[in-house]
Amino acid sequence: MDDEILHFLRKEAMEKFLRYVTINTSSDPESGSHPSTDGQWMLAKILKEELLALGLQDVNLDDFCYVYGTLPASVGFNGPAITFCAHMDTSPSEAGCDVVPVLHSDYDGGIIRFPVNDGLVLTPSDAPELRQFPGETIITADGRTLLGADNKAGVAEIMAALSALRTFDGLRHPELRIVFTPDEEIGEGADHIVLKRLGKFGYTVDGGMIGELEQECFDAWKLSLVFHGRNIHPGYAKNRMLNAGAIAARFAAFLPEYETPEHTAEREGFYHLTGILGDENKAVLKYIIRDFETERNQRRMEYISQAARAFELRYDGLKIELSTREQYKNMREVLDKHPDVMNRAREAIISAGLTPREKAIRGGTDGSRLCFMGVPTPNLFSGAMMVHSKTEWIPEIALEKAAEVILRLCRLWSE
Repeated sequence: MDDEILHFLRKEAMEKFLRYVTINTSSDPESGSHPSTDGQWMLAKILKEELLALGLQDVNLDDFCYVYGTLPASVGFNGPAITFCAHMDTSPSEAGCDVVPVLHSDYDGGIIRFPVNDGLVLTPSDAPELRQFPGETIITADGRTLLGADNKAGVAEIMAALSALRTFDGLRHPELRIVFTPDEEIGEGADHIVLKRLGKFGYTVDGGMIGELEQECFDAWKLSLVFHGRNIHPGYAKNRMLNAGAIAARFAAFLPEYETPEHTAEREGFYHLTGILGDENKAVLKYIIRDFETERNQRRMEYISQAARAFELRYDGLKIELSTREQYKNMREVLDKHPDVMNRAREAIISAGLTPREKAIRGGTDGSRLCFMGVPTPNLFSGAMMVHSKTEWIPEIALEKAAEVILRLCRLWSE
């Protein structure tokens, strides 16, 4: 690809990314509203105006905070429409307000320090991928917040590619259906998506390391247990009190420690305690259950169900309410039936001078939901690393390369 185009992509993606991350779009799993936070509207309105300025058609910001736009195909192309998708929200795991991006230019391969948090460091031991970017610019936040590269990098890369399509003649492309979603981080990114606004196939730009390409993700469930105990004055509690909070803590400790995220990797599944709250009368445990095989997840949930019954027998009078909700399925089941979608992605990554890194996502994307809604959608890299943490980082070159892969995919689909 022409050096002028690559320089343009880097400049555009970088400028947009540094602007987008300053907008607080943290989602909130407890809000019950759609979108879950008002900050997501701020970014959505900006993106709507930018899509209009780029000349896209059917640009719309709907009542649920989804941003849509269509770029008509190059002259003479009659193939399927293709969707590029990224999510606007950031994880509620760390603060997302007042983000200050910091540029660590000409990275020397050593320890990265954070200007507002002396005790926080980013090291090649914790993030060995850093060793692949000597001399590059590494972007982090200032140590107080996450950076928001997940997924504002993906948003910026899609927007940079669209800017290039408008600026440079001769960049062929199919009809593009763009969508930016809210609340992906809390598992609701596809809840209110309008399928007729999407293409026949799609790509989320929500992966990690440069070159990553993912067609498999967790089978994912959400689970909660409510413990109903009985409070008695502690001076007279013997053989009377059922301390729901204490019993819930014992239950959490009862589950297999070595099937938790901190002890698992690659294709190993887990139980992950995401919340614990309670007192003597009532306590709540919240879990997410993950594996790449549905059957193994079902066994985990059955194990929890049987453990709950055992605890009720152990503590006479205790009641435990168990509820489960499916979040998303392993998208491999769908994508295996549509090999061309992955083959073109591999070719685009290789033609950009990169080596495809095919791996299973230890998480999920909007694409995992879209696959089962009729739009086969694998996941492309965005370059975001150490996401959901104060040490989140991204190399500047990733912004350029992801945008380049999008353009190369456009050319391949237009052929």
